[in-house]
Amino acid sequence: MWIAASVGLHGAALGAALWVPGATPWAIGAVVLNHALITGAGLTPRSRLLGPNVTRLPAAAIARREIALTIDDGPDPEVTPKVLDLLDMHRQRATFFCIADRVEAHPALAREIVARGHSVQNHTSCHRHNFSFLGPRGYEAEISRAQDVLTDITGERPTCFRAPAGLRNPFLAPVLQRLDLSLVSWTRRGFDTRERDPAVVLARLVRRLTAGDILLLHDGNAARTPQGRPVLLEVLPPLLARLKADRLRAVTLPQGLTA
Repeated sequence: MWIAASVGLHGAALGAALWVPGATPWAIGAVVLNHALITGAGLTPRSRLLGPNVTRLPAAAIARREIALTIDDGPDPEVTPKVLDLLDMHRQRATFFCIADRVEAHPALAREIVARGHSVQNHTSCHRHNFSFLGPRGYEAEISRAQDVLTDITGERPTCFRAPAGLRNPFLAPVLQRLDLSLVSWTRRGFDTRERDPAVVLARLVRRLTAGDILLLHDGNAARTPQGRPVLLEVLPPLLARLKADRLRAVTLPQGLTA
């Protein structure tokens, strides 16, 4: 819709500039405003202006007292096995948005994630920093390759996708639709790739925590505490204890998105 509307606006602006006396400044202003709106939507990870975007679990999951714990940028051979042990200890499930290149480097670890009851979902092929500037072909290449790699190695085809840093442009939604993927962002995030204080990360995640929330943490690119320990490993134990105290159950996204 946004692409069609933008094309139409550009055409109308060009026609007005050519054929309507004095309309050129207004036409230029309309085009600039159009680009500003699209850019702003692309820079807002939880926005739905560029297409469907899951930011909370549905009503059925809320009624079941479920939340989704999502962990990005792995798998990491140092961090991910310890995360799996903590989740097992607390009998909770998580969704790992994995980078396909890292899955290829650590295939046994990716298979272990699935074998232990968790879910591996699509976080692109190589987590490109210019992802939000790609066109349709670039998106198709990044996402479809990741789909194939993750499916071949884990035996399960992803149904969910998360953009690097959540940033995107209007070309992403049609590609996800063709690949039968749902864009998933989050309710709240801990910023644990840059925040070194686990208490600050935990406070961001549990503030007004409620059923239906989607939480974002990282096993790959995790920040380190002053003692050198990955922040995620310091945050998970009290976070999982809080879920138990609040009678909340962490489920995988495929489970939580089921009506």
